[in-house]
Amino acid sequence: MEQIKELIRRYGLEEDLEHVIIPFHDKEGRKKRCFLLKRRFLRLVYPDGHFEEFPLEEVIEAIMRSPDLPLSEALSLLHEELDAEISKIFENEKEVKSE
Repeated sequence: MEQIKELIRRYGLEEDLEHVIIPFHDKEGRKKRCFLLKRRFLRLVYPDGHFEEFPLEEVIEAIMRSPDLPLSEALSLLHEELDAEISKIFENEKEVKSE
């Protein structure tokens, strides 16, 4: 839960006892709020019936990085970015070892 508290502070989000509250603007520019239950994982159910569970920290980060995308796409993009960062770290590590 400490990582969630850090994300709330970093992005200036709101919270209550049971929710992390993310303010956003809809396509017409109206202010809205997204309420995420404070649970360790959020289950995302796809139209074909399969589901995946994501840590709440990842869900918050994905929404904040890509607020205009559907959550499934924002999470996919976040994972691609994280995979690229990890690949860079391992490439740098290999270069250091080979020298």
